[in-house]
Order: sequence, then structure tokens, then C-alpha cells
Amino acid sequence: MPTGRAASDAHRRHFRLILVAAVLMAGGCASERQPASRYSQSQDSAPQRVVDVSGVKDAVPQVQSRSRYGNPSSYVVRGKRYHTLANSLGYSERGIASWYGTKFHGHRTSSGDIYDMYAMSAAHKTLPLPTYARVTNLKNGKAVIVKINDRGPFHENRLIDLSYAAAARLGILGEGTGLVEVTAIDPLTWNKPLKPRIAPSQPKVASSAATPAARSAAPPAAVAPAAARPPSHQPELYLQLGAFSSRDNAERLQSRLSGVALPGPLKIIAGTANSHPVYRVRIGPLASVESADRLTTLLADHGIHDPHVVID
Repeated sequence: MPTGRAASDAHRRHFRLILVAAVLMAGGCASERQPASRYSQSQDSAPQRVVDVSGVKDAVPQVQSRSRYGNPSSYVVRGKRYHTLANSLGYSERGIASWYGTKFHGHRTSSGDIYDMYAMSAAHKTLPLPTYARVTNLKNGKAVIVKINDRGPFHENRLIDLSYAAAARLGILGEGTGLVEVTAIDPLTWNKPLKPRIAPSQPKVASSAATPAARSAAPPAAVAPAAARPPSHQPELYLQLGAFSSRDNAERLQSRLSGVALPGPLKIIAGTANSHPVYRVRIGPLASVESADRLTTLLADHGIHDPHVVID
């Protein structure tokens, strides 16, 4: 199972208790549950037998009102405040995915849905509930569409918590985590048929293979949706410690860690944001998600908290 599963379970229960105390603001939560007495397991796990989920269909995006539960304007878990986004339009982010399984199967999610680990669903900290999103494994190009109906994961460095079926379809069950891209889907436009692509006018050439009538009856070629393909290069994982408008500030942070044994090179990346210079301090590439988690703990010991996961 993924590193940090026990900590994640504790965070789930903590979050659930907070929401119950707030007059059931978030209902029952698959990501942050009611007290452990609700569950027959102390730790989460995969099903005892191998389950073929290759035939499980993607979630079908549809226009839905915000859930009555699970959408507070903000909430606090372990001293950190999270703000629910006003909407999901244009949301796209890369990060680390984890998954959850049997312990929470059959229990209520933050939105009030019943968690089904064999369905295409997920938990996210800030996207409105529900949100439909395409999740792509950046290592193998596999993609699924999930319904985000839950809150979490509250383990460090995690972007999204996938159902067992979604994780299996993406090929991340074995390692427990994966590098993914999460892109919100607009239900109003996601399945509109593509407009026919009409080729530019070409000089007419006589042909004995077809009559003029037959040629005029032929339909124009349509643009087919692009199939998911493996990426052209393997993604690299970094932790970003800060972004500064002044290079001096970035160099001060770099100097602060000069005597610390880091698992990867510490770099200052110069760039721009909103037409202004920005200097990003990053460590990496890192060998694994576990390495990023250990580095996060090490940085906290040196007073640097909440590094940002970056995947290039």
C-alpha cells in the first residue's frame, strides 16, 4: 500500500469529526471518516482477491448542482485551511495521486454519495463537489474520467485520491502512487460531436474511378479524437520550495540549505509570471514519491513547510 496510508487514514477521521461538529456541513466523508468504530478495518487495503476492472466504464460527465454537503467555502484540517474553488472551469494541475479501497467501501463520501471502490470516482481537497475530471498517468499515457465526490487526500504532497478501480485502470495500484495530470471537464461541451473538417479547395482532376455524382455524395472527413498515447518523455518529479521576484531572496534560501544532504540538486530556475521575473527554488529531479515524502519531512525540520510538487 502507499507510504503514509496510516497517516492519511488518521487525517480522514480528523476531517470527518471537524465537519460533524460543524452541523454535518460535509456529511459523511470517504476521505475523512467518522470514528474508527464505523469500520471493520483499522488500515485501508485492496480487495483480498484480484478484481478485473478493465471493463469498468469511465464516469459520464453531466450537469449537476453543487452537492448540499462537502462544499464549505473553507475548512481546516490539522491546522491548514483549504478553500473550495468557486468553479472548476479551466482547472488543470499535475501532482501525485494515491488511492483508497476496502476500508471505506460502502460508506458515505463528503458529497453524500456512497463510496464504491469499483466505480470511477475520486477525492480532491478544493474542487467543487461534484466535479468531473480526466486523470492521466504521465508515465504510461493511460487516462480515465472520474467523478470527484469526496474530500482529501490530506497526506503531504498528494493531489488526488482515486478509487480502487480508477487506480487500477491507470496502472498505479502496485506502487500505490502515481504522477498524474488532473483536468476538469465541462459537462456542457465535453461530448459535443466534432465539426467535419473540410479540405481546402483543390483543382478538379478528372477521374474514371468515380462519377461526379458519386464524388459529390461522399461525406467530408471528420477529425477523430486523439487516442491516449505514451508520453514522449518520462515525467520528472521536483519539490519547489519557493518562488521569488528577487533572485537575492532565492539565493538566500539556497544558501540556507547549503549544508543539508539533499536527495537531488537544488536549483534556481529563472522564468516569468504575468510578465514579471520570477525565480523558483527547486530540488530534483527526485527518484520517487517516497523520496519526495522523506524530503518534505527533512525540510520541515529546517523550518521549510508545504513545498509544492512540480512535475516536468
